[in-house]
Amino acid sequence: MRKLRAALVDLSGTLHVGDAAMPGAQESLLRLRKLPLSIRFVTNTTKECRRDLHARLTRLGFALEPDEIFTSLSAARSLLEVRGLRPLLMLEDSALEDFQGVNTAEPNAVLVGLAPERFHYEAMNEAFRLVLEGAQLVAVHKARYYRRADGLALGPGPFVAALEYAAGVQALAVGKPEGPFFLEALRGLDCEPQQAVMIGDDARDDVAGAQRAGMRGILVKTGKYRDGDESRVDPGPHLTCPSFSDAVQVLEAEFRL
Repeated sequence: MRKLRAALVDLSGTLHVGDAAMPGAQESLLRLRKLPLSIRFVTNTTKECRRDLHARLTRLGFALEPDEIFTSLSAARSLLEVRGLRPLLMLEDSALEDFQGVNTAEPNAVLVGLAPERFHYEAMNEAFRLVLEGAQLVAVHKARYYRRADGLALGPGPFVAALEYAAGVQALAVGKPEGPFFLEALRGLDCEPQQAVMIGDDARDDVAGAQRAGMRGILVKTGKYRDGDESRVDPGPHLTCPSFSDAVQVLEAEFRL
């Protein structure tokens, strides 16, 4: 097995849930930084821009820099620019900062993120009509659900699926678990996928997605994890740990060998 050179770490559900950090996560991140690993934080979070997300994590006591955070919003903006798409942005206002300067006149695409305030009939119908007329349907990601402070909640995936079903199209997905997302996250880290590990609470989007891209995946039993998730995905996790802190202990032990 090739020596690890990089660690990708999920945020929501792994390091924190809302405005509460996971027990011991801040100290564990400091321990992870002492290992000879490049670290990048990868997230499907679409309800806030990267600047606000960094500010939230800093308030929670996590030591990280904005340019260490790679979001599905970043990947989505890159896709729009590369393909010359002018999107109808189905995003929360708090996420729009990451799309400043993007041309949204006469939309030829619909970009769907987690936008509870936008998921009402009139907005969904506007998106449906655009897609029916040929606009490209783009999903920032298709997560089915996520963990909030008050419990599990619907992700953007069900709303993307509704538009797919109604318009008879397949959305282009950008974030986890898509392989290009993980490979783009490794860009600039001087690391092959086989030399990277992904740590996250989502067996499907974090772990199986990363492993299909050639990485090792460690599933943590926090956040959105539900009993038996590790047996519901293919490929299954390289390893399952109770928490992020336990996952860091495993990596520390590996580097002591």
